[in-house]
Amino acid sequence: MEEVKLTEYSHGAGCGCKISPMLLDEILKSTRVDIKYQELLVGNESRDDAAAFDLGNGTSVLSTTDFFMPIVDDPFTFGRIAATNAISDIYAMGGRPLMAISIFGWPIDKLSADVARAVIDGGKAVCEEAGIPLAGGHSIDSPEPIFGLAVTGIVENKNLMQNKSAQKDCLIFLTKALGIGILTTAQKQKKIEAGHIEPAIEAMTTLNKVGSEFALLEGVITMTDVTGFGLLGHLSEICEASDIGATVWFDKVPLLPNVEKYRDLGCIPGGSRKNFLSYGAKIGEMTQAQREILCDAQTSGGLLVIVKKSGLDSFFEVAHKAGLELEAIGETTTKGAHLIEVI
Repeated sequence: MEEVKLTEYSHGAGCGCKISPMLLDEILKSTRVDIKYQELLVGNESRDDAAAFDLGNGTSVLSTTDFFMPIVDDPFTFGRIAATNAISDIYAMGGRPLMAISIFGWPIDKLSADVARAVIDGGKAVCEEAGIPLAGGHSIDSPEPIFGLAVTGIVENKNLMQNKSAQKDCLIFLTKALGIGILTTAQKQKKIEAGHIEPAIEAMTTLNKVGSEFALLEGVITMTDVTGFGLLGHLSEICEASDIGATVWFDKVPLLPNVEKYRDLGCIPGGSRKNFLSYGAKIGEMTQAQREILCDAQTSGGLLVIVKKSGLDSFFEVAHKAGLELEAIGETTTKGAHLIEVI
């Protein structure tokens, strides 16, 4: 297979390619009247991670899709990251994935079939890890390489996680450290030192399987995964849907190694700046460092989990069995002057 650097063939990287929340709101303001479907338990109203369609037997089918341009140079690793990110939406809704189909765009005049095959193989490897088939897909000739999955899952309705289900006086947890956008930007800017990108790759290729187990707990009331809109963006979606506020304890937010080093070097993704412009007015006063980290555009990030204080023992037990030692990063509150306060 030819030696390539995939990031040189795309204008953006990973979930940092996402359209900004502000512009997306404009795009989604359709002039068409929405038809109501009784079986559609979750659509796009509160920006949830997947759609949920009630089967009438106490369970729902979950459906989601996610795709993006390369965030790393290695084709197989790119395939793994994109697949892990797409499947995460099912886990974030409390469900179990059943199968996936691929979404694939390839600049056939620039990159060989061998490189394309390595991307697909990376996606297959993650699907195998999740215990699901990569059952087909669709491909096009495109100016830039694109890969992702459409994923189907299933969930018991009583365990369905929705953004609108959060309550005040709960604790907020994050299952993966932040800083993926900063580290991958450092790589794209050729500032990254040897060994410093690996923790980000490990995080991006770790499946959020524990979400299916968290959803079984009575104390876990809301989950979402943290991706291109950053921690504050996805937390604000929960707060708006549930009509509550939140406080983030910045010193408790976990960071990947060397994130501060590359932030100081100016390795800030363009998506992170778009994020702040979109929802910064909803957030209380922050320092520049807090803004650049909490708005950092993640790719295949962790689960943001809202847990009742009465359910902490069971939550910590499940987390520990999954190899996670978690500490609260904030709490939900009554909505105040700002949607979220950072202290």
